[in-house]
Amino acid sequence: MNIQDYKGVFVFAQQVDNELSGIALELVGKGKDLAKDLDTEVTAVLVGSDVKALADTLAEYGADKVIVVDDPELKEYRTEPYAHAIASVINEFKPEIFLIGATAIGRDLGPRVSARIHTGLTADCTQLEIGDFPINPVPGKEQLHNQLLMTRPAFGGNTIATIACPAFRPQMATVRPGVMQKAEREAGKKAVVVEYNPGFTPDEKYVEILKVVKAVSDVADIMDAKILVSGGRGVGSPENFKILEDLAEVLGGTVSCSRAVVDAGWKPKDLQVGQTGKTVRPNVYFAIGISGAIQHVAGMEESDIIIAINKDETAPIFDVADYGIVGDLNKIVPALTEKLKAELANK
Repeated sequence: MNIQDYKGVFVFAQQVDNELSGIALELVGKGKDLAKDLDTEVTAVLVGSDVKALADTLAEYGADKVIVVDDPELKEYRTEPYAHAIASVINEFKPEIFLIGATAIGRDLGPRVSARIHTGLTADCTQLEIGDFPINPVPGKEQLHNQLLMTRPAFGGNTIATIACPAFRPQMATVRPGVMQKAEREAGKKAVVVEYNPGFTPDEKYVEILKVVKAVSDVADIMDAKILVSGGRGVGSPENFKILEDLAEVLGGTVSCSRAVVDAGWKPKDLQVGQTGKTVRPNVYFAIGISGAIQHVAGMEESDIIIAINKDETAPIFDVADYGIVGDLNKIVPALTEKLKAELANK
């Protein structure tokens, strides 16, 4: 493998039912930052059937080029044809970096593709940057420059690992949804569109989809919430979350929680904020009864306003909070809820 032949930052622009997933635009935004550091371009790879019209949206969010792989075999996601499509794009266009969202689709697709093209894959990354590897010089070992440094939680989120892939290309990573930010949309911006089809020959590895049943969930997606009222172990019991739900209802917000709450079985994992949960960026984040372990803070520190309520004045959560209240949440939260109700009633 001649590493010098590989150029550019490519991202998999996931779409479902001809609608771009949020992670596609997040990856384009991050890809644009990485491409700037490498003085190259960011290319979105759009795979599906009759999806070419989505190329304009990818361009408006920062893609310099869009490679469209359009074929009836790609109408619904299936592992084999999608893996063939992406691997073929990589072999043909030779990107230096290839990013995939760590969604249900991406977690299935990424490992298959990396195995086919014989490169490494760092899964579920929460941070990406261009830098030197080894990060700290090692006597007698060459320090390589302009490497993709891929950071991800390890050992159940109890430590952070930074990984590089210096000997193979492309450098591949799956990226957790919500941790990267979309670029500002530039209406009317255009990208170079390249249509590429490697050809598809169905065989016994092609799964036949007999029926698609869409799941309906009554659990709100906390990644979309503008106001989150989040509770930790300090809330005391699952029944006590009722006072957080009352506050969220008054504010038009959504209840979320820490890992300790999920581990205790009080709330479903869909509501978990943190490195092993979801990364959120609401306008207002209430951290109630949450100590502020680094694994939790990593999932919410980009919130616009953080309000912490905790009886322990030394809790680490106060280090990242914009406003902090030290005291008994069982008294403070209901009083705050009633005060807000009264204020809203007078308006």
